[in-house]
Amino acid sequence: MEHTAPQPCSPAKAGAQTGHPPSRVNMLLAFAALAMILMTLALLRPVDHDESQYVAAAILTAQGLLPYKDFAYLQTPLQPYLFAPIAALGGTWTWPALRITNALLGAATIAAVHHAARIGGASTRAATFAAALFATSDILLFSIGTARNDAFPAACLALALPAIVRTARDQASRRDAILIGALLAAAATAKISYALPALTYGIWTLFRADRRPWWTLLGTLPFVALTTALLIQAPEGFLFGVISFPGQAPTEWYQAHPWKLSNTAKIIDILKFLALGPALLAIVATAGKRDRWHRILDLLILAGLIAALAPVPTWRQYLLPMLPALFVRLALVWHAHPPGKAMRIAAVAFACAGLAPTVEAVASGRIPMLDAMRDAAVVREILDREHVTGPVATLSPQFLPGRAIDPRFATGPFYFRSTALLNADQERQLRLVSHARIALLGQPPVILTGGEGAWSSGDDRIDAALATYAIREGYRAVPVPDTRFTLYVARHASPRSAPHNSP
Repeated sequence: MEHTAPQPCSPAKAGAQTGHPPSRVNMLLAFAALAMILMTLALLRPVDHDESQYVAAAILTAQGLLPYKDFAYLQTPLQPYLFAPIAALGGTWTWPALRITNALLGAATIAAVHHAARIGGASTRAATFAAALFATSDILLFSIGTARNDAFPAACLALALPAIVRTARDQASRRDAILIGALLAAAATAKISYALPALTYGIWTLFRADRRPWWTLLGTLPFVALTTALLIQAPEGFLFGVISFPGQAPTEWYQAHPWKLSNTAKIIDILKFLALGPALLAIVATAGKRDRWHRILDLLILAGLIAALAPVPTWRQYLLPMLPALFVRLALVWHAHPPGKAMRIAAVAFACAGLAPTVEAVASGRIPMLDAMRDAAVVREILDREHVTGPVATLSPQFLPGRAIDPRFATGPFYFRSTALLNADQERQLRLVSHARIALLGQPPVILTGGEGAWSSGDDRIDAALATYAIREGYRAVPVPDTRFTLYVARHASPRSAPHNSP
């Protein structure tokens, strides 16, 4: 049911109910501490093969190659362009630099949730409690702890929430409308699952002129232009990477495990991921309690949930689009109806559950990123010793900053493990190679194996397929000392091999 809760006219008045609001200096110190914690966790988190395509895309884009045209990219196109300067500056340290960038974006996401709650009328205490609970969600911590494409769109959505809240409570300003349009479009242009929340907000603006729908649309135009330009330049590659592959590849890969594709598994996974942290508790705590203007937050939460339910199977990071608005709602509800002792105890318990996977992941006592950079350095040394300068074919391109990456492996293991998504001509056109047509690989100067396996959340079998091909083609095996990796050097490789890592 709807009711009218006390609505302070400004965050300052809201803070007056619980003492003075925190000073700007204290807020900056809190943000700095949060950022340092998240960056540390990002460096301590184990290697994940999901990172391969995002590191490779940033590196290849920094080299001047175009997504979809010169190499395959399996997401919407914005992130490689935004992260290319980081790759250019980061050099051999691109991978940890991208992890640190995502951790900083995660800190901005949490801070934006706090700020939006304050603008909505929540007290400092309620906003801080809700933002702190958000920060303990395993969905968020995983998403901002790896070099994937989750942190940037989540930050864009969260940074749009303060302006969305102002628009919902009062008449929208032109500045807010343009800002919201730009941020939501940027989120969708970095990850397609954010398109549904963006579209939901756009439709909501159409019901009242004072929400300035045309100014909101104006903010989206630069990102629409980028997407359209890339679509026109490489329509087949764009449509395959953005639409076809996400829709078909998971079903093909998991057909040997049909349970994972079932609705029952989806429901169990959704509940499990939401329960690893306070998200499930927040849904229960906010159910049926709202002011009229909260409806847009509810719509964004619902849109995020639907976006998570659409793909099969469902993974924890898919639920991130629903969380920023959910925890703003939680702050508003707990400001109007402070949680009792039982709810506070439950919140702490769920927070501990959300932190548990991260604690387990970083409890090895090692620094996986430093280990990975050491391995990458040894790989580069062996490549130099073997006088191989040509592009490296590997399912683990994230280990190759500073070396030429074979563009056909820009997607890491994710296209290579497919069997029938494209025919031979399409693979050639889109610069892809599947293990089913590995004969199309030809004779790259060097093949690197060892990075794709159970230890990196991958599958040893597909890396073994690449190694088997190299042996069959007469490559010379060169072990990389003190690592899991093996280089296979083509017999014809020479010191004068030239990279063909260009359009």
